[in-house]
Amino acid sequence: MAKNNIITVTCFGIEIGRIGLDENQQKTYFQYNADFLNNDVFLNIFPNHSIVKKTSQTQVYNKFNNDTFKGLPPFIADSLPDVFGNIIFKTWLEANNKNLNQITVLEQLAYVSNRGMGALEYHPSKEISSNTAINLNEITSLVKEVLNSKKDIKSNTLNAEALLNVFKIGSSAGGARPKILISENKTTGEIIPGDIEYAKDFNHYLVKLSIDEEENFNKELVEYAYYKHASFLGIEMMPSHMIEDKHFCTTRFDRQNGEKKHILTVSGLTGWDFKDPVQSNYENIFDLGLYLKVPYQDIEQLYKRMVFNVIFCNADDHLKNHSFIFNKNNNAWNLAPAYDITYPFNPLFNYKRKTRALSINNKRTDLSMKDLLHIAEKYTIKQAQNIIANTLNSIGIWVNTATEIGVPSKIMEHIKKDFVVFDTK
Repeated sequence: MAKNNIITVTCFGIEIGRIGLDENQQKTYFQYNADFLNNDVFLNIFPNHSIVKKTSQTQVYNKFNNDTFKGLPPFIADSLPDVFGNIIFKTWLEANNKNLNQITVLEQLAYVSNRGMGALEYHPSKEISSNTAINLNEITSLVKEVLNSKKDIKSNTLNAEALLNVFKIGSSAGGARPKILISENKTTGEIIPGDIEYAKDFNHYLVKLSIDEEENFNKELVEYAYYKHASFLGIEMMPSHMIEDKHFCTTRFDRQNGEKKHILTVSGLTGWDFKDPVQSNYENIFDLGLYLKVPYQDIEQLYKRMVFNVIFCNADDHLKNHSFIFNKNNNAWNLAPAYDITYPFNPLFNYKRKTRALSINNKRTDLSMKDLLHIAEKYTIKQAQNIIANTLNSIGIWVNTATEIGVPSKIMEHIKKDFVVFDTK
């Protein structure tokens, strides 16, 4: 393996290890930093020992060559944006006569650098030569240049025009819908691109932009209605609001009190491909929570989330839409706040069958009270029937909430038709 195909992985300012790439053999490699292992700090940062062992020996990965993991260890692949729609990255590709298919995953990690979601950071290794054909230093130099120019991109107010200005040279958080990261100064209200700042003087947001002029409804407003209702039912979510009744803005849980937080999705923790129906089930997530030794209230939270997603037809609750957050003070994991809770379909289109991303009791459609209670019994959920009944009885409240915030009645009624209602007796 060529020495120039190496990236250093850090977290909380400490070198955790290094990632290597052998393109010819289609293998990636991970090696823990020996000093990190010997210091006995944050050793639970990658908790799944079937994926990565606590050893200083080089570990080889050759079974994750798919669109989800791109050959990387799952806990590293989590750092890659789902869609490289970033303006800066496209500019670099065009300037170097390359397209995305010609870019290695290490180049993508070098691009992510210290600007990604969560707390993992990626830096070219000191062993990398500046004359390598795949020049990681060239990428990082460009990123530094762009980041310097980003310091001049500011706005005195948080509105649609300011968001567009940031988006022109901002970072996309990936996903199916356009998203940007922004930071808002708590004192002045000034906003800057959200990938260059995480100080406690700022509020840090992920903003989902409403830019679909051809559609007759605002998906972001629908998501806001879901956020408000899920919060009302006791599902833990980060504070969120709408910008000019158009863009959905949610506080980032990976940036808190001036610190980066280490986050991994269920896919990143386990190597389960969120596109694989065999591995995509709620039982796997509950089992993962037990493996991570999360407290009971986290298991109950996951159950509330599952019940809500079933009844309110959030069928896109796949494995990457559930995450766990690492507490570096006690070296433990917790269920992260819920996110991406919304109606995922176009309500103006008639779908013949709406299949869930995650199965429950081996079923993705036609779920019943019995299926939800089966999960409750398996994972000892104490107030399961009350949780289900309260969620079902709140449908009228959701309608009122959606009406109050301006969701068109036609859209609201189409969505409501897909709610799953069954007898609780």
